[in-house]
Amino acid sequence: MLTQSAIDRVVRNALDEDAPWGDLTSELLIPAEAVASARLVAREPGVFSGGRVFATAMALTDPAIVVELLVDDGAGFETRDTLAIVTGPARAVLTAERVALNLVQRMSGIATMTARYVAEVADTRARIVDTRKTTPGLRALERHAVRSGGGHNHRFSLSDAVMAKDNHLAVLTAHTGATITEALLAVREQLSHTTHLEVEVDRIDQIEPVLAAGVDTIMLDNFTVEQLRDGVALVGGRAIVEASGNVTLETVRAIAQTGVDVISVGALTHSARGLDLGLDVGIDTSS
Repeated sequence: MLTQSAIDRVVRNALDEDAPWGDLTSELLIPAEAVASARLVAREPGVFSGGRVFATAMALTDPAIVVELLVDDGAGFETRDTLAIVTGPARAVLTAERVALNLVQRMSGIATMTARYVAEVADTRARIVDTRKTTPGLRALERHAVRSGGGHNHRFSLSDAVMAKDNHLAVLTAHTGATITEALLAVREQLSHTTHLEVEVDRIDQIEPVLAAGVDTIMLDNFTVEQLRDGVALVGGRAIVEASGNVTLETVRAIAQTGVDVISVGALTHSARGLDLGLDVGIDTSS
């Protein structure tokens, strides 16, 4: 869940970065009494995410700004749709504009890409999930955007679960001299019953030794579609099966059809482009 405190932290840092000593241009060019009315407008179709983030960027710049969100996070929209209406002191609206747009564009881009992946795996058992390949400092926002697009979240941080990858296992077995099964069983003994244990394998012959340790999830990394199908059959429901590695929109459906439970896609966050949204600002001269 995206908390308001997480939003505030990101937005405050972004505003401090963008206007550390105020907005020199607006303060010099815009009369203090000027009031602006602006519309957040879609320049292309997509899936919306970041409404609260957009509104927070405005409110933290000046509490007098009022934002009316016209669509919810997760809602689709078309080109030229108005997504929000902003009214308030013109200087403050113009000061907040770039930060507010940067964040909502980024989040809506991730939501839109995620929705495409989710659509591709419709009618299969596979869940589309993100990875830790997020923008430093923006993970909470980007992962919320994945959920807005219909996807799911992997572990949030290194502190959430045990996920043993190839480098972990190489160091562990070399240092202890134990087999993979023995090493993982020793790890399992140290874990709380509530802590999830996931292990990555990159060869089909590693599956049985890993399963023998009673892992919760087995990640089949960079397997071909045929190898994934064989791996799912070999696991036989004894663990959750995750597919990972070089997943694209062109390949994701074939991967899902192998019967895997989870497909992790780093591209959701590391390769999504910001959606083209604009803030059309007008000045209220009636007063």
